[in-house]
Amino acid sequence: MIIIVHHKYKTTQVLDAKMQTITCIAIGNSITQTIYDVSTTFPDVLIIWCNVAYLKVLDVNSIPTVFHHRRILASYNTNTNFYLQKQIGYVERSFYVKVNKKVTYPTWMMSSCVGGIHASVINNLYKDLNFNINFDYFINSLAKRAMVEGLFCYSEPKLLRGNFSATAEIKQGSIYEIFKFVKQHYKWVWVFFLSLSYLIYEKKITLLPLIKSLFYKQLSTTFNLQQIPIQSTKSVINKREIDVIIPTIGRKQYLYDVLKDLATQSILPKNVIIVEQNSLKTSKSELDYLTNEAWPFKIKHTFTHQSGVCNARNLALSQVESEWTFLGDDDNRFDSNLIETLFNRINQYGVQVGTTVYLQKNEVQTYLKTAQTSIFGAGNSIIKSSLIQQVKFNLNYEFNYGEDTDFGMQLRHLGEDVVYFADIKIDHLKAPIGGYRTKVSHPWSEDEIVPKPSPTIQLLYQTYFTPEQLLGYKLLLGLRSFKSSANKNPYTYLKQYKKQWERSQFWSKKLQ
Repeated sequence: MIIIVHHKYKTTQVLDAKMQTITCIAIGNSITQTIYDVSTTFPDVLIIWCNVAYLKVLDVNSIPTVFHHRRILASYNTNTNFYLQKQIGYVERSFYVKVNKKVTYPTWMMSSCVGGIHASVINNLYKDLNFNINFDYFINSLAKRAMVEGLFCYSEPKLLRGNFSATAEIKQGSIYEIFKFVKQHYKWVWVFFLSLSYLIYEKKITLLPLIKSLFYKQLSTTFNLQQIPIQSTKSVINKREIDVIIPTIGRKQYLYDVLKDLATQSILPKNVIIVEQNSLKTSKSELDYLTNEAWPFKIKHTFTHQSGVCNARNLALSQVESEWTFLGDDDNRFDSNLIETLFNRINQYGVQVGTTVYLQKNEVQTYLKTAQTSIFGAGNSIIKSSLIQQVKFNLNYEFNYGEDTDFGMQLRHLGEDVVYFADIKIDHLKAPIGGYRTKVSHPWSEDEIVPKPSPTIQLLYQTYFTPEQLLGYKLLLGLRSFKSSANKNPYTYLKQYKKQWERSQFWSKKLQ
């Protein structure tokens, strides 16, 4: 480990893990240049940067647990504001911007206060990196581009110890930097959207930053980080024991096929927990094969007249016994190595939550690299069972959209990452709706003004987006809806859309 100490973006010291000076690296250069010098001189070392104000509270002992494999980029921002101004939220649609700074949180929003990266990452990507720019811009750009390519990026409070009182002045990027960043890291159209957002929400004309940004090219993201192998030093598996939960309603044959796939697993589940729903009060279970056939695992079967997948999954989660839980669905198909491969990947990446490729017929896999993801699949994910004591499916999303995304966000706010395993595939048959389903009437179903978006989506974004992200989404949804609307009168359309948005906000608050 090599520690680069800096003040006002200039390197003041280069230290080893014992806080001894390393003399072969020049001081006085920019942090970015020093990182390049260190990575070329010591290609197999972990590089830590630390503002001099935090050197005394740098937790050297926790660093090996933070950087538990080579493809991790982590930093911690001690300031209220990040380098990129909050208006970046107008164009950013992921859940990575509203950072929970109390826990380990996946994000590309990096900081020069304190952080680290392995030299092998810098050496692997150096041809695509510009070492002559501001370090805060450099590290945010690197994270933004490489996160989707398999670099694991985090806000990490464990880098500093104790209740530190020191503060360091970090210069925040200008409005020109925001426009430059958007042009270099998003499709070109988003700089115009950003300018429009400034005009509508802040009454600012941003013509000069907009024009200047047009001279920048979009930066490449064709990184090949797969050359840097991953093997986490974390020990996350004590027992390779797993329970499988499956909610089902009226898909007898499909569920049977799922059970047959589970019965051929190279590592068998300990329990398969099935919650069968049928809202007809006189109905009984139709799953006779649960008792008529012999199965190589214990089946826990709950029959309920209360329909709703959120309730069903919560009932199943309350019955879990094993160290690990697989959240499944009743119309999945998979090969006999699914569970074993999931355990192998969990061990390799040192994570406690993972999700798989989940394609329907005729769909083509587009994300081909294992990486962090802002999505969560409630029908194709593995999770450490100790976590389900602290999270549950929110019944406010029942019979609507967003419950699986909300569940994944609850996990992230516990300090857990969700990793997408690009080489583990589950077929989602998307079976026809079965069972006796009654038409669900939402409280807003009889509204004269149809809420837009759905109140549950509004609730999801109100909870996990920044105010600027929510406003950006509002504008984007309005523009897209106008494009497909029969009403092409801008004035009357805007008037109607405003009413629809306000009704969506009204009902989302009622749900809370």
